[in-house]
Amino acid sequence: MAFPNWKIGHALGIPIYLHASWFAVFFFLTWSLATGYLPETMPGLPVPRYWGMGGVAALLLFLSVLLHELGHSYVALRYQIPIKQITLFIFGGMAHMGKEPPSPRAEFLIAIAGPVVSLILGAGCFGGSLAVESLFAQSGAHGLIVLGSLLGMVNVQLGLFNLIPGFPLDGGRILRAGLWARNKNFDRATSQAALAGIGFGVALGLIGATMIVGAWSGVLEQSIATNGSWLIFIGTFLFAAALASRRQAAPRILLASVTVRQVMVHRVITLLPDMSVQDAVDHHFVAQGGGEFPVCEEGKVLGLLTVREVQALPTALWPWRLVREIMRPTSPDFRIPPDWSIMQAMDRMAQSGWDCLVVMEHEQIVGLITRSAIAQYLQLRGSESLGVRGEG
Repeated sequence: MAFPNWKIGHALGIPIYLHASWFAVFFFLTWSLATGYLPETMPGLPVPRYWGMGGVAALLLFLSVLLHELGHSYVALRYQIPIKQITLFIFGGMAHMGKEPPSPRAEFLIAIAGPVVSLILGAGCFGGSLAVESLFAQSGAHGLIVLGSLLGMVNVQLGLFNLIPGFPLDGGRILRAGLWARNKNFDRATSQAALAGIGFGVALGLIGATMIVGAWSGVLEQSIATNGSWLIFIGTFLFAAALASRRQAAPRILLASVTVRQVMVHRVITLLPDMSVQDAVDHHFVAQGGGEFPVCEEGKVLGLLTVREVQALPTALWPWRLVREIMRPTSPDFRIPPDWSIMQAMDRMAQSGWDCLVVMEHEQIVGLITRSAIAQYLQLRGSESLGVRGEG
């Protein structure tokens, strides 16, 4: 069952949402601060005050997480990458990017921006706490000093933790940027960085389990058990997210290893631009059983006629309208070479909005590549189990 989100505002033009799981971690943070950290550092205060300070501290901690995500988002927007929303949830926050970064440099700068913001916030909070302590130590500002130190410590930890080189943490994205720059293959870099993420997820879980066993056996303090539980929780999340990313990258790696020449339709039937739509339907769409036909004249590709354009025209007009009048005019994006990978062809289709592309070599049509042909190839290769589907 999917949990609901609530929109709470905008920042940098980006909608900010609270996930239902946020309330659980907010309560846990407030409770742990009000019953543990604050009484230990500021003994003798009334219980309601501890809870009030704990709630304020928890809100400020999530504000720090939001600023961390806005750091990512600001750099992404500079690269014209749309940010659909930022969601605050049980594990912190997530900026939902509308597309992948265009280059390894962009990936690196977007990834590093969040930890840099967190480390700057941490340094600022520590500096502010020291300034308050030196200037107002005798004026009852102990609460501000404790709060500043807490925020400083958590922001530094947030920045450093996110630099762990395991995808999808920021450090894993930095690792992916480096692998991408070296291997020139985004999907393979994603798979390799995700493998590192799986390893770190397992490591965190094992460390957390060791801490819990140590606390139960009396070797470690009982309070360590809570930290161990959090490490298992975070390690499980990192493992699951990295495994999902690796699985998503697998079919793209497969498609990147297959060329258009291997999948394209070699026998291409073309239409003349001045034939009637009725003739095109009778002699080609029905007789040949095809759904996409290039329109050519004197060896030049003028456009593409598909079932979609034919169906949009009333049947009564088919004998009176010409193919050139309803075809989709061609563009440079419509032509690709046969040695491109299927992944490149699919990316071109997604960018241009074409459902099929003309394959040309030496200024001659040598084939046609369609989404349905790619889907059929994947089915024959047994790749449906990888979650790849064609859009015929």
